[in-house]
Amino acid sequence: MILILSPNIAPESAEYQALLGYLQHLPDIQTRIHHEQGTEQRLTEIYLIGRTAALSLDYMKGLPGVERVVRVSEEYRVLGRHQDDHRPTSFDYNGVHFGQDGLHVFAGLCAVDTRDHVETMMRALRDQGQVCTRMGAYKPRTNPYSFQGHGKACLPYVFELAGQYGIRVVAMEVTHESHVDEIREALRETGNPTGVMLQIGTRNTQNFELLKIVGRQQEFPVLLKRGFGITLDESLNAAEYLASEGNRKVVFGLRGMKTNMGDPHRNLVDFAHVPVVKRLTRMPVCIDPSHSVGSRAAGPDGLLDILHVVAQGVIAGANMVLVDFHPDPAKALVDGPQALLLEELPHFLEDVRIAREAYERRTQAFARLAQG
Repeated sequence: MILILSPNIAPESAEYQALLGYLQHLPDIQTRIHHEQGTEQRLTEIYLIGRTAALSLDYMKGLPGVERVVRVSEEYRVLGRHQDDHRPTSFDYNGVHFGQDGLHVFAGLCAVDTRDHVETMMRALRDQGQVCTRMGAYKPRTNPYSFQGHGKACLPYVFELAGQYGIRVVAMEVTHESHVDEIREALRETGNPTGVMLQIGTRNTQNFELLKIVGRQQEFPVLLKRGFGITLDESLNAAEYLASEGNRKVVFGLRGMKTNMGDPHRNLVDFAHVPVVKRLTRMPVCIDPSHSVGSRAAGPDGLLDILHVVAQGVIAGANMVLVDFHPDPAKALVDGPQALLLEELPHFLEDVRIAREAYERRTQAFARLAQG
């Protein structure tokens, strides 16, 4: 059960203290308090964990300071959609709105290699009106001898260039808690010219200690990729780890399932789960076509497979596209064969807009049908 308190209720107020005093005496019930500071108001939610079935909704609604009560009906207590649950499905970060009703493209380098390539990429994004990108500084690799990323050495110039070219959010994978500190310090030293969305890669989806640590900080939102060899339910519970520790600014990423049933693609594309995740949870959903397809193969129509799977995800309602581009894929240190070319960026963005318009027309048509 979730108690949603009146906006801006003060912890030192009499009604807040009276409410906590009552809740502390409920048998077999534990409380977890979550505060969310918005631009205009502070929201407080109290999660009641334990034997809550016997608690009356009407009675709980009448407790001091309580505005609404939500009965938890799904396993994902914090991020799940529950009966009569009208909490927002969005969040704002560094001037960018992320929600189940919008769409952002994060095109960029899978792995940062040179400053020149970073600047060329960001210049191209700015020229196309884009404010988000992906830049990999820390790269977990299957082969211990493969390039592992430049790490903290590249962070200052990545952030400085992001600020110079108007990039508001950089998606960047972290594999260790020290990486979060390094990102925070590099942002501070460069004057906070941009924002960072921490990315938990598919190999770390069940690194529960990392999930707890990243969840405890609320400075950066998190993109959590689905685990490559686990069920959707297990991956959604990984996202719940983040939220249960306090960080509810979570985007869920679909990146294909590791199985040879997806051959010749790198992974079996799982973008049909976009509406499923949006139905089960309040998280925006990201698709990663580059790591799903893994190549620049094209069909008889001339369209790249990557473009086709992007269209599949976007027309299903995806809210974010994480895609690899590179100024010179032949020189890319990671995943060059799947990277799109900068000259393909305008067409890629146009194709995304076409798919998004198709999604919007489909939802509008269904709305008219539902109205009779």
